[in-house]
This record gives sequence, structure tokens and C-alpha cells, in this order.
Amino acid sequence: MKALGKISGPTALTGLILYSRAMISMLFLGYLGELELAGGSLAIGFANITGYSVISGLAMGMEPICGQAYGAKQMKLLGLTLHRTVLLLLTASLPISLAWLHIEPILLRCGQDPNISAAAATFAVASIPDLFLLSFLHPLRIYLRTQGVTLPLAACSAASLLLHLPLNFLLVGHFKLGIAGVAAAAVVTNLNLIILLCSFVYLSGVYKESWVPLGPDSFRGWGPLIRLAVPTCVSVCLEWWWYELMILLCGLLPNPKSTVASMGILIQTTSLVYVFPSSLSLGVSTRVGNELGANRPGRARVSMMVSMVCAAGLGVVAMVFAGLMRWQWGRMFTADVEILELTSIALPIAGLCELGNCPQTTGCGVLRGSARPTVGANINLGSFYLVGMPVAVALGFGAGMGFPGLWVGLLAAQGSCAVLMLVVLWRTDWMDQVERARELTKSSTDVVGKVPVLPVTASPCEPAVDFVGGKETKKVDVDVDETILCIRDDDRVETEPLIPPGENAKQ
Repeated sequence: MKALGKISGPTALTGLILYSRAMISMLFLGYLGELELAGGSLAIGFANITGYSVISGLAMGMEPICGQAYGAKQMKLLGLTLHRTVLLLLTASLPISLAWLHIEPILLRCGQDPNISAAAATFAVASIPDLFLLSFLHPLRIYLRTQGVTLPLAACSAASLLLHLPLNFLLVGHFKLGIAGVAAAAVVTNLNLIILLCSFVYLSGVYKESWVPLGPDSFRGWGPLIRLAVPTCVSVCLEWWWYELMILLCGLLPNPKSTVASMGILIQTTSLVYVFPSSLSLGVSTRVGNELGANRPGRARVSMMVSMVCAAGLGVVAMVFAGLMRWQWGRMFTADVEILELTSIALPIAGLCELGNCPQTTGCGVLRGSARPTVGANINLGSFYLVGMPVAVALGFGAGMGFPGLWVGLLAAQGSCAVLMLVVLWRTDWMDQVERARELTKSSTDVVGKVPVLPVTASPCEPAVDFVGGKETKKVDVDVDETILCIRDDDRVETEPLIPPGENAKQ
């Protein structure tokens, strides 16, 4: 619990800071007017579907590699993975930016209101630089978090937030840039955060052990990263897209300005609640990855169990919070009576959704830490698109429930997702996950065409153990040193009794 809290606590603080930044942007959109609020909400939804979810999902592919490499003390692998992920995200940002440039005709073809589509286009085009900034920011955060460096992340995020509010006043209030000014302020805030984080990394020297110059190895050996990044991206996108597709469906309901604006407010509300299970998910992903990389399957299993209990508690708290705030929350964003009424009706349903969302989000973190993103992608596909989407469309349009019907569909998706996630985690063979972690950290450092995968040597004095006590560094004919962690037998024996006999279902 203590080790998990050291990561999840500061991560939650960072999430709250980032949420505050998003809320400030929404408040300024609401200040500009109902059209700007609806257009900004629609643009953010489109950006999440086509860009932010993709960049975030691809970046998470480096999480199991870095987490397990840090546990195995293969520090150079962290630097190489950071390089490769940044290059991957920059490449992905190019076609995404082209889609954002043509957002208006795309939205019109989807049947959206012309005025709302025009406002959304203005916001999206001004947000294009943010894609390339996030290509550096996401990998940098994961690089630090998988090493347990979380408090500096929170401090740098807080410092950037202090500049976000005056930036909005300057660009929106003083220079009268309108909806484009809100987007530009968010871009500058991310730029400030990158500068602060890079300054910390350099001044603290946290990069020294893992530093690898940008070279040929950064452009090859991408196989393990791609094999993790693609299914992780699919898993993240499937969930993100469902939320954002709800905004698009709102545009097809009667009075789209009110329904889209209300959905934007509710998405911000669920984003606030999501900070806590998401932080728990990131924390358990790091813990599970570190423990598997260090050959401690029992501790990885304990981290999973503790995190799931905490997630269940978070779900109950979130449900109570949503019920208590159903009448007050919408007033923070708008005074429109119709928007407030829609928000108050759907908010309790959103609270019920968190009973499933918190455990399933945390479970996704366990799957990421153990390098099983394909399992998470399959669960999200089945839950959100084979269960949730048909229910939402049937109730929202077929049964005439409208706006609340869409949220009942989400409730069905989250519930089924949580159940499937719990089954998968319960059947996990943690000894098998240790072997997979060993193979992952070896294959990720293998340089294509130059050397084979480095073997793990056996100890001449401890023949029953795969590793030799201590740490051995081997110089090979590549640009980096390969470091192999060797775990002593007493560390392994300490944790093996925690694995129940006969629990051999491999995931």
C-alpha cells in the first residue's frame, strides 16, 4: 500500500492539476458563449478521437518496457525506449494534423450543425501544435514515473498551471482571440511544462544512468515497442472513442446545442473523477512492471490485489459525489436552464458508471504493467462496442430516452468491462508473467542485424537459480551497454509462497 501510494498519490495530484487546466479552458469557453462552448466541446471530442487518444495510447506502449527494465536494472533500455517512443509519436502526429486541418467538412458530413462545426474547426486548427508537444511530453512523463519520480512531475505541472489562467486572460480577454485563444493558451501551457520537466531532468541528473545518445539504435529494434504500443493504443482508443462518439451522437439529438454542451460538461465531470482511478492505474502499472522485472511475482500479485480493493472504494466515493453534485456542478459552467436540466438528469447515471469504471481502469494498469495490452483491447472492444453501443443507440434513439439513454449504454459497457477484467486478473499466472518480463527486457535490447538476444547466465555456485547474485554489465558491439540484473535466491523464495498452487491459467 505504501509503495503504491508513493506513486499514485503524486500522480493523482498531477492529474488534478491537469484537470484544473482543462476546467479553466472550459470555463473560458462558457464565458465566450453557448456556441463557443458547444464548438469547443465538439472540437475536443474530435481531437480525442483522432489524435489525443492515439498519441496517449502509443506512448503507453513504452510503460511495460520501462517499468520492467527499471526493475531489472537495465537502465540503458529506458533511454533507448524514450528515443524510440518520441520518434514514433512524432511520426503519428503528421497524418493526425492533416485530419485536424479538415475537421469542418468532416463534421458537416457527419450531420453536425454548421455553426458549431465552424467553431470547432477554429479550435482544432489552433490546437495542432499541441500534438507535437505531447509527442515529447507523454514519453517524458512515463520515463520519469516508471523510475518512481513523481513529485517533481506534480511540482512542474503546478508551476505550468499558475501561468495558464493569466494566459487565458491575456489571449481571450485582452487580445480578443476568442475560441482560438483558449486553444493557444493550452498549447503554451504544455510547452512551459516540457521546458520545466527537461530542466528538472538535466539539473537533477536523473538521466545519467539511462542516458543514450541519439544514434542508429534509436531508429531500429522497434519490434517490442510496436508490438506493445499498437494494442495499447487500440485499447485506449476504444474506450476514449466511446465517450467522444457520445458527443457526436448528441449532435443528432433534438436541440444539439444544449445536448452537446451538457455532454461536454459531463465529460469534464467524469474526467475529474477519472483522475483517481487513472492515478491508481498508473501506480499499479509501475509497481507490477518493476516487480516482474525484478523477479518478484508475489509482490506483483499483492500490488494487483491492493489496487483493486482501493479501486472499489473509489467507485463508491465517486458515485456518492456525482449524486450530491447533480444540481450544483453544471452551474460552474453555464446558467442555461436546459443545459442544467440535462446535466442534473444524467449525472447520477454517470456516478453509477464509476462503480465499474474504477475497477476496470485499475485492471487495465495491471495488464499494461504485465505487458498484456491485447487482453485489455479485447475486453474494451467487447464491452464498449458489443454491449454498450447497442444499448446506447437502442435506448437513446429507438426507445426515445434521448440524452439519458446514451449514459445508460455507458453504464452497461462499464459494468461488463469490470466483470471481464476481474476474471482475467484472477486467472493470471504470475510466475509465467515473470518469464515474459525476462523475455521482453532481453528482446527490447537486442539490436537487429548485429547481435543475438543476450542469454541469462546461470550461477556456477547456485545452479538451481537462473540469476547470479549482483549485477553484471557486458560490453557488446553496439552503441550501448547491456545490463542484466541478477536476483538472489532468497528474494525469489520470499515471494513464491504468495502464489497459490494450481493457479496456472496463463494469460
